Amino acid sequence: MTRLSLFVLSAALMFGGTSAFAGETSGCCVAATSPKLIQVADVQGSSGSTNSSQQSGDNKAKPQKTYTLHETLGAAETFFGGTTEGLAKAIEKVFADNGRPDAYVTGNEGSGAFVVGLRYGAGTLRYKGGGAMPVYWRGPSVGWDFGGNASKVFMLVYDLRWTNQLFRRYPGVDGSFYLVAGVGVNYVRRDGVTIAPIRTGVGLRAGASVGYLDFSRKRDWSPF
Repeated sequence: MTRLSLFVLSAALMFGGTSAFAGETSGCCVAATSPKLIQVADVQGSSGSTNSSQQSGDNKAKPQKTYTLHETLGAAETFFGGTTEGLAKAIEKVFADNGRPDAYVTGNEGSGAFVVGLRYGAGTLRYKGGGAMPVYWRGPSVGWDFGGNASKVFMLVYDLRWTNQLFRRYPGVDGSFYLVAGVGVNYVRRDGVTIAPIRTGVGLRAGASVGYLDFSRKRDWSPF
């Protein structure tokens, strides 16, 4: 054994033996690599948190598609055969009160009344997300309604999550009638679902004295 080897062995024994020396050396190595291990753990933890957030987001209910003001004005223009200042203001009023609709109904409505009026309608329900189906409605018109009329009606529909929600009776909202430049709109509402029928010309009085609207899948001539 050389003098250098004896010196190294002696130094090791003086500082706690070969196991202590090895432990210190090992400890130095661990200390050097620990930051990397911590960094990897942080990345893995962050990635796991991101994945959890993404999964949580995927499980949330997707918002229902809605019509923009521009799309609604375009649909009304096509249905009525043109856009007037009154029609545009009425639709803007409904948007200001209720926001963007989930669906709309286009149809025809006929009424005949003397004090107690009868009103019947037929049309098509259209969703922004696609899909359409025929719908019918009826309802009394209480008030001083003289004469009869037949007119077009354009309805904006809000918060209709399931089509089955439509087929029931919707009471009129007091004080909701709004008239501007020959166009009238009022609201009927039930359990969070709001429907805004927009009428022009001779159809205005049907909205002004609305009691309720009762929607159905099939035509029903009974007003009650």
